[in-house]
Amino acid sequence: MERAVPHAIPLGQMEVFQALQRLHMTIFSQSVSPCGKFLAAGNNYGQIAIFSLSAALSSEAKEESKKPVVTFQAHDGPVYSMVSTDRHLLSAGDGEVKAWLWAEILKKGCKELWRRQPPYRTSLEVPEINALLLVPKENSLILAGGDCQLHTMDLETGAFTRALRGHTDYIHCLALRERSPEVLSGGEDGAVRLWDLRTAKEVQTIEVYKHEECSRPHNGRWIGCLATDSDWMVCGGGPALTLWHLRSSTPTTIFPMRAPQKHVTFYQDLVLTAAGNSCRVDVFTNLGYRAFSLSF
Repeated sequence: MERAVPHAIPLGQMEVFQALQRLHMTIFSQSVSPCGKFLAAGNNYGQIAIFSLSAALSSEAKEESKKPVVTFQAHDGPVYSMVSTDRHLLSAGDGEVKAWLWAEILKKGCKELWRRQPPYRTSLEVPEINALLLVPKENSLILAGGDCQLHTMDLETGAFTRALRGHTDYIHCLALRERSPEVLSGGEDGAVRLWDLRTAKEVQTIEVYKHEECSRPHNGRWIGCLATDSDWMVCGGGPALTLWHLRSSTPTTIFPMRAPQKHVTFYQDLVLTAAGNSCRVDVFTNLGYRAFSLSF
């Protein structure tokens, strides 16, 4: 593992400092490499750690196999979101997105390839980018976060081509309806909004917290995670984690989970969710058993 260590700090104090860092660490983002063998995890200190999933899952795995093969400083602030293309790892923090070549990262040559900043309203505005979403059919990237807008970037030219406006507070999460050119966004305003990418218009709004069976006023109205599978959506946050039928805007299943969720995804006929603040990434080899944890 490679990590920059300030030479001015004595070794004993550095060990204490690193222990305190791990104690207060939050992992905001994760992304799997194109080959499926590595996992990138981004934390609140701006670091990205690369773990070897193949080594950690091996029958001969040792404790060292669960540590990063490389860790590098990617952003000055938290790494709020990451996504992988067939060649690049894209990471987002405060106000900008950066690109890294997976091939170079795995050679421990963590050199930034490029960075882009959406056209914000003022030069003083530096909102966090909470969500990144690839739209493969149009070779574009959608960014959303603290300025309450969805920005579309052409991945070939790096140009920002449109901004979708409708949220009244910052955006936490994005999801793509793969069978149609539509994107869902969830935010602090408690709304899930559905956007048609062909017309750049909002076509549906679901205010989850207004449905009594979903509402949890003590947790707030914010939407922290969502995923979609054709005509179905699952979302949660302040309101309870709920499965929705999109065409009828109807909640069909309320999941009995007390804590607010931060990550959710569909996998075949299952709904997978994860939440929590720590320096660890839990790995499940089946749905009922946590096999082990990867750790910064």
